[in-house]
Parts: sequence; C-alpha cells; structure tokens
Amino acid sequence: MPERPIVIATRGSALALVQANFVQAQCRQAFPSRQFELKVMKTTGDKLQTVSLAQPATSLPKGLFTKELEVALLDGSADLAVHSLKDLPTELPAGLILGATPKRADVRDVLIYREAPGFPAHLRPQAIVAGSVIATSSPRRKTQLLALNPGLKVVEVRGNVPTRLLKLAERKEFDGMILAAAGLARLGYTILPEGRLQGEGVPAGLFAVPFSVEEMLPCVGQAAIGIEIRANDPEVQTLVDKLNHAETLQCVTAERAFLRAMGGGCQSPVGAFAEISADQLQLRAVSFTGSAPRRCSKSGSALQAEVLGQAVAAELR
Repeated sequence: MPERPIVIATRGSALALVQANFVQAQCRQAFPSRQFELKVMKTTGDKLQTVSLAQPATSLPKGLFTKELEVALLDGSADLAVHSLKDLPTELPAGLILGATPKRADVRDVLIYREAPGFPAHLRPQAIVAGSVIATSSPRRKTQLLALNPGLKVVEVRGNVPTRLLKLAERKEFDGMILAAAGLARLGYTILPEGRLQGEGVPAGLFAVPFSVEEMLPCVGQAAIGIEIRANDPEVQTLVDKLNHAETLQCVTAERAFLRAMGGGCQSPVGAFAEISADQLQLRAVSFTGSAPRRCSKSGSALQAEVLGQAVAAELR
C-alpha cells in the first residue's frame, strides 16, 4: 500500500504560495518517494482587507493569518502549515508546535518611493523632506521611522505587494512606503545598483533603499518561514527536521520568547533581532510601548535562547 500524501496548508496570497511551494520543493528533494500536496486556504486576515492593522486589539482577532490553517492541522486535514513566522502567534493552540524553520532570508525593511525632486536614489530616512507621507500598516515601523525623522507623516496601507506598489506609483496621497526585504525578494523583486526597484509588474519610477538593522529593528520572526505541525507526530517531525536550519530556529526562539514575555503580538510596537556569532547569541530589542523608546542588547549561549529572550523583555517591560 502506498504511503499517504503529506498535506501542506497555506494561505492563498502570492507570498504565502511562494513560501509553501519552496517548502514543498524542499520536502520532495529530501523525500523523493513521498507525495506532498498543497492545501490552499483563506484566513480571517485575507477576508478582512478593509480594517485597521494598527489597532488589532480593538479591530482584529488573534491569529489573524493562522487560525484556519491551525484548525486544519488539529482536525487532521493538513499535516503541516507554512507561515510567515512573523504572523504566527507566540502562544500556539494546545497540540501544535513550531516544528522547523528553514534558513532565514534578509531581515531588513525597505523604503520604496517615487522618483521626484527631493527624492533621489539611495535616500536615507533621516533625509526625507519634512511633511512627506510614508505608508505602512506596522506600528513598529511607524514608531522607528518617526524616531529617525519626526517630521514625517505616516498613514496606513493594505493590499498585496503589487497593489501597494501601484498605489504608490499612481496616487499622490503618499510619497513612499515600507515593505520587508525578504518578501520583495521572494516575489522576484530586486534593487538595482542605481537604486531602482526591478521586477515583474513594477511601475516605472520607483526607487528602493534598505534600512540598516541599526536604523530599524525588524519584527520578531521577520524573514523566517515557520513550519507548524502537530505535537507528538513523529512522522511529520522527521520530515520537517530535514528542512530545519538550527541557527535560525535558535534566533527566532529568542525573539519569540522576548515577544511572549512582553505580552505582545505581531502588531506590537516592538522590534527584535537575534544573531549568532561564535556560539554566542546576541539579541537586540526596542520597545515603544512607553512614553520614550527603550532599547536593550544582551548576549548568551545559543542553547539558552528562551532564557535570553525573557531576560531582554524583563529589561524593557
């Protein structure tokens, strides 16, 4: 009797499908004799495209982009779920775990803007003309951008990446927007040496410049793919172990422990980034939850990632 196919649950957005296809390809490469099928689902977040992401406590449920996929895991209609890890709550439903994380991509955020007087190539955020309007739905990005340049105005924007780029190119309501470097790269967009954004369907006249991590700390789990599975499922755990990048998992474990201890979610005005050097894990974090920004950096053993995340949160709470 042939082995049953392994079902991979994913959202239907362009980025989610790219990530799910990547995981499916990795599974097939590691286990060429097994069948792996995609199960595309619409989540609550996909259905609520008109509400504010900036005030999730009042307008949006928890697990905005993950709940339906988790239900499929729990009822057995899917075996693993592929998420942008930044969307995956730090508290998972009983019976589910973060099974693996492939190697992380570029964690930086990117400023994208129209070519115009005062907006040259390689523009730094501190040099953006006062009064300019920058679009982002992330409180974390908003607070860090305004810390760099208090004279800017920040507005919300929703929609997939091509829609957002079209809005920027065609509408004058805002001058620029902030997107994740990893998402842009996974969708096939590149930044040319002269600073122009290139890719299929990119409107003409758009520049892009990455923020440094020092200028803007990423959100917890940014640029990482999270593979969620059932706890105590040795068959699937064996499969996803082949996809796991141990260093990435240690880093995001520290970041997620920090966010959990801060009591926040993916839309909290906090940023954190962990990296490993010579077996030492360094975690940098910033919190804008008080009247003034608070920052902390600590290092420790990569084997104590959870403890390190909790320690950084204790400093910033």
